[in-house]
Amino acid sequence: MGSIPAEEAPLLTPYKMGKFQLSHRVVLPPLTRCRSYGNVPQPHAAVYYSQRATKGGLLIAEATGVSDTAQGYPQTPGIWTKEQVEAWKPIVNAVHEKGGIFICQIWHVGRVSNYGYQPNGQAPISSTDKEVSPRRRQHDGSVVTYSQPRRLRIDEIPQIINDFRLAAKNAIQAGFDGVEIHGAHGYLLEQFMKDSTNDRTDEYGGSLENRCRFALEVVRGVVDEIGADRVGIRLSPFAAEVECFDSYPEALGVFMVRSLNRYGLLYCHITEPRMTFEEGKLKIPHRLHAMRRAFDGTLITAGGYDREEGNRVIEEGYADLVAFGRLFLANPDLPRRFELNAPLNKYDRRTFYFSDPVVGYSDYPFLDPLKEEVEEEER
Repeated sequence: MGSIPAEEAPLLTPYKMGKFQLSHRVVLPPLTRCRSYGNVPQPHAAVYYSQRATKGGLLIAEATGVSDTAQGYPQTPGIWTKEQVEAWKPIVNAVHEKGGIFICQIWHVGRVSNYGYQPNGQAPISSTDKEVSPRRRQHDGSVVTYSQPRRLRIDEIPQIINDFRLAAKNAIQAGFDGVEIHGAHGYLLEQFMKDSTNDRTDEYGGSLENRCRFALEVVRGVVDEIGADRVGIRLSPFAAEVECFDSYPEALGVFMVRSLNRYGLLYCHITEPRMTFEEGKLKIPHRLHAMRRAFDGTLITAGGYDREEGNRVIEEGYADLVAFGRLFLANPDLPRRFELNAPLNKYDRRTFYFSDPVVGYSDYPFLDPLKEEVEEEER
């Protein structure tokens, strides 16, 4: 499929997602970029996102905090204050001016934090009081440490649900087309869902149904606030990030998507298991089949895809849309490059989380128009 003609490429075919008509199936997933100074989105984000926007293309904004207790990384954006909402508006407008569909991912990191990120230096909240072990960052080798979390009390859970509701309401006020609830990658909602991090004995712990209760209550709250046609969710049952894993990931994934069916969400965005090395090549395990069969709505898959593999899973009906993280980060015109089967820029991992407003952010080059003309003539 590496040389498949553009007019036949499954990734470049249109797709109707709820009320949104997508012109192609190449999705920008949420990518933390650490460039929102003081947790306020900055004007340079308008450049970055609009570079990657296309008419009818789906973009999902970086994980955005729902409250002042939701933070665990430097310079990540929030959407719980009026200042933050106003700062998002021109960024959203820049994407809409290009004809893009823009979704805001809303999150709470839970125990993936430390006292320095928390108001008044308080303990981070979680499903548990078990602390995350220090870990080394891939991009720069530095060691990150985490503070011991505080187990969230039952009477506090409605407040967190309300934080997600308010964040969703604020996102719509900022002009976003919808929100994606972050229920993946070891953050708060997943801390409740997975048995490695949920050691509770109350109605939010123990059985699979109990462990998923909090996440589903957040979904219901957000749906009640802004409507199911504007709500997506991200899940990663097979992941084991920040020591958050489950003994029966497929059962967890199937239970969640079946439970989500009753809400009629806009989409479910699922991270594939870690790639394996087979026959001299990295391969995606493709373990979402059971979830695909169980889920009634649009399914987005993510996890190390390239053009060839992306085309294949769309053609086979394994997923409806494919998210490309690092490739889209380094190639602002990724759908166009896929259309031409053009060479891709290489990403620089060291600059993923720079605080610089340009370097490693909006300075990745577009295709040379002259080269494009030559390539089109050759085709």
